[in-house]
Amino acid sequence: MAEPLSGFDELASVVEKLAVLLAAGIAPAAAWGYLVDADLTSESLSRRVREAALALGEGRSIPRAEGSDTAGLASRGGRARAGRGAADDVAWRGLAAAWRIATDAGAPLAPTLQRFAASLRDLADNERDARTALAGPVATTRMVMVLPLVGIFFGVALGFDTLATLFTTPPGLACLALGVTLILVARWWSARLVRGARPASVVPGLGLDLIAIAVSGGASIPRALRSVDDARTHCGLAVDDSAAEVDKALALSARAGVPAASLLRSAADEARRTARGLGQRKAAALSVTLMLPLGLCILPAFMLLGVAPLLISVLSSTLGSF
Repeated sequence: MAEPLSGFDELASVVEKLAVLLAAGIAPAAAWGYLVDADLTSESLSRRVREAALALGEGRSIPRAEGSDTAGLASRGGRARAGRGAADDVAWRGLAAAWRIATDAGAPLAPTLQRFAASLRDLADNERDARTALAGPVATTRMVMVLPLVGIFFGVALGFDTLATLFTTPPGLACLALGVTLILVARWWSARLVRGARPASVVPGLGLDLIAIAVSGGASIPRALRSVDDARTHCGLAVDDSAAEVDKALALSARAGVPAASLLRSAADEARRTARGLGQRKAAALSVTLMLPLGLCILPAFMLLGVAPLLISVLSSTLGSF
């Protein structure tokens, strides 16, 4: 069975279709209208396409996705904490910003959309790599979390009244309270480690792509930067941490006399490759760091909930026979 398209993949497909329609000479509002009846698996994306077609037909700009303004792009020095829905929101806002910037700068829409679709494909690859790399550690954590319960039922299967020991005797209640506490701590600790291993930004390189679109229309650098800032504000995109890379690309462009757009796109591609490599390294390290909550919390909880009640039952029956 084929793997379903991610949000980035499906949006990239929409953007590619738009690029083809625009390259064929179809007006922007009409091009969006043709996509209203497209067979999209995402209801939210289908709704957004309809809203965009309606807005452009009325002479308005593409409406931004409603949601957390900082869900997908971290503010400077911050960390993004976005789920799948938030990532889709930011990708759509990126499209709305790219469209607005290209229109304002006079950049050709069809080539701009083709390059933006390629960026979305890269983001989809990053997302799949991160999900694949984290699948093993996360599955291991979930499996080991049930060890204490396995210990309890193992004791019952051996004929020991471990449940009564846990819930009716003072030592059993102490073991139960401490064991459950350790399990809860392990769940919180493991979830925090997994969150820390996820990408810091769900859309690496987007800021560089937006500036590349702005300068590809022939606008001056100050005007291009103002256009990008205005589009970010209008579309609800937070400021990302690409300012240093933008400065480097623009400085190199001025010294070498080469187009800034090409350097900015190259820097955006590099940002995505770096994010992919960093995500893979974090996932590899996660398989080791997850041993800390498992070893320090889950194994003691297994002893408290699975082994200790057995010993208490044996001791109680032995002492009761005298």
